[in-house]
Amino acid sequence: MQKETVLITGVCGEIGQALLESLAKQGKKTIITLDLKPLPPKLSRKATHIRGDLTDPATINQLSQNYEFDVIFHLAALLSTTGEYKPFLAHEVNVGGTFNLINRAAEQSQQRGKATKFLFPSSIAAYGLPDLSTKKEYFHIKEREWNEPITMYGCTKLYCEKIGRYFSKHYLQLDTAETVRLDFRALRFPGLISAFTVPSGGTSDYGPEMIHAAAQGEPYACFVRPDVRIPFMVMPDAVKALLMLAAAPQEGLHRNVYNVTSFNLSAGEFKDMVQNAFPGTEITFEPDEKRQRIVDSWPADLDDSAARLEWDWKPDYDANQACKEYLLPNIRKRYN
Repeated sequence: MQKETVLITGVCGEIGQALLESLAKQGKKTIITLDLKPLPPKLSRKATHIRGDLTDPATINQLSQNYEFDVIFHLAALLSTTGEYKPFLAHEVNVGGTFNLINRAAEQSQQRGKATKFLFPSSIAAYGLPDLSTKKEYFHIKEREWNEPITMYGCTKLYCEKIGRYFSKHYLQLDTAETVRLDFRALRFPGLISAFTVPSGGTSDYGPEMIHAAAQGEPYACFVRPDVRIPFMVMPDAVKALLMLAAAPQEGLHRNVYNVTSFNLSAGEFKDMVQNAFPGTEITFEPDEKRQRIVDSWPADLDDSAARLEWDWKPDYDANQACKEYLLPNIRKRYN
């Protein structure tokens, strides 16, 4: 039986490295990876790596001419804080690159008569709550509520969800020939925390930044208020969710976009958890008004009941398990 061919874009990021490790352990897939950067040495033998830019037609042509993909995990994106400083670049990368790849994957699905699965990590940044009283009232947010993002990152994620739905449901709708369309599936992730990679520009990164600083014995000034609350998930659960959704039978899925979450913590609770683990750690709160406003617009928690019902989603880690079984032992080991 021929191996499935899988593409992971943005593989050098936090999710990409963890996902590649998991797929490589399965040993049943031909894995192609793509990033602007070279693969870290520890991962170099686990995949065929291409250095390229999805906004460059030459990269898209190289991918489509050399490979037929059964599954695509499109992780490449410019993150939220960076996107606010460089909105044009964020649009070019997050929308332009995604459109190029979805369009070519849709064409491949049509040509080979078999739908390519396209997995897309979206974000709580796709939501936009207008004020703190509304955030308190709408605590558990459903997929179709408050889709009014206030960041370029959130706008690009929401728009790419719509693009994916179009190619999955309506592509070539005026064509008289039989159409095989792309199988687009998106996950709206909460803030993600990894024990193995350092945070890299996300507005939800105050939690993981706090832990990594404490493990190195460094003080940390948190850029949000202690009462700020958003949902979180550790990286093993993020990878689990991607793999579960990719494996779910299409006939059981009744939407293209799903919330997934694990636990929610306030920044103050994060501080308590970190200082419990690393006594004497100096953590202060010095809110940055602009980043604070962004986090205040995000939900305190997500309603992921659709994912639980339709493809049996359930996280492995609650807050206590995430801290004691995953974060603390691995981060301590990282920094000796």
